[in-house]
Amino acid sequence: MTKHPKRPRDTNQLAKLMIDILNGEIEDCERTPEERDVDPAASAMGKKGGPARAASMAPKRRKEIAKEATARRTKNIWGEACRRRLAETASEIGTG
Repeated sequence: MTKHPKRPRDTNQLAKLMIDILNGEIEDCERTPEERDVDPAASAMGKKGGPARAASMAPKRRKEIAKEATARRTKNIWGEACRRRLAETASEIGTG
């Protein structure tokens, strides 16, 4: 799945973008691997890597990796101080 540039919601900005695309000032399509100076074979293999890795792993190992990733995301979103404050608030509500 290729990502396209996000289109502006404002009609004037959208019209300007369309004119720029028609005049060739802005490219509307994604550059090919050759244009990006990347080996096409390596680019194709990179797209297959994740699914191939998941297929070769045992379900238990995939679950462990998913849990680790979730824990890291949670740690990044909720800092330690925020987690402590949340626990304190929960204990106050429970005892009150």
